[in-house]
Amino acid sequence: MAGNRTFTMIKPDAVENGHIGAILAMINNAGFRIVSMKMTQLSKRDAEEFYAIHKERPFFGELVEYMTSGPIVSAILEKDNAVADFRTLIGATNPAEAAEGTIRKLYATDISANAVHGSDSDENAAIEGAFHFSGRENF
Repeated sequence: MAGNRTFTMIKPDAVENGHIGAILAMINNAGFRIVSMKMTQLSKRDAEEFYAIHKERPFFGELVEYMTSGPIVSAILEKDNAVADFRTLIGATNPAEAAEGTIRKLYATDISANAVHGSDSDENAAIEGAFHFSGRENF
C-alpha cells in the first residue's frame, strides 16, 4: 500500500471556524477515500512528540501551544499517489502563496494557523498515521 495512503489533520483554527465539513468534502471530491478519522485534542506532550522534528526551531513553543488550543480532526486518506496529490490539494504552507482553490487558500488564516496538515513523504505518512491511530482504528 506504500504510496497510496497519507495522513492529515484539520487543525484547531479550521475546526473552530467550522470548516470540517467543507474540507472533508474537498478531500472526497479530489478522489481520496477516508480510511480512518477521529476528532481529538492533542495534549502538550503529544504535540511536542508529534512535532519533535521542529524542537530546535524558534517557533516550536508557539506551534505546540497552537496545536493544543482546541480539537483537531485526524484522518488517514487513501488514493493512488496520495502524499503528492494531497500536498497539491492543500496548497503552500503560507496561504498567501497557496494556489487558488486549495484548502489553505480557502480556509487558512495565516502561515501558523494554516488549516490543515499533510504528510510530506510516504515514510512520514506511515509514522504520523501510526502516531494518531492504533492498529484497530486503521482499516
